Amino acid sequence: MKRTYLGEFEEIILLTVAVLDGQAYGVALMHEIIEQTGRSVRLNQVHSALQRLEEKGMVRSEMGEPTNERGGRRKRLFSVTAYGHRTLQEIQEVRVSFWSRLTNPLKLSV
Repeated sequence: MKRTYLGEFEEIILLTVAVLDGQAYGVALMHEIIEQTGRSVRLNQVHSALQRLEEKGMVRSEMGEPTNERGGRRKRLFSVTAYGHRTLQEIQEVRVSFWSRLTNPLKLSV
């Protein structure tokens, strides 16, 4: 299968969907990314990235059950596909390979 490359934000979204493991929906993803990265994230950015990842076949979505806190509305829950898991594994392998080749990783020059 041809490899699809991800931008940094798509990678973070895909990783966060994997971390939330079945509980990944727009608002939860946004809050988790803000908490873990400290960066400013808007809900529309999360939704756009999720749509791109779904089009690439890396995540799938389904409608959850209606909840009282949402006034009976359902959440669209996202999960990582097998292709998404393979992509994350490949990204991790590339990064680990580069980090392991640094001669002195604690003294990065700017």
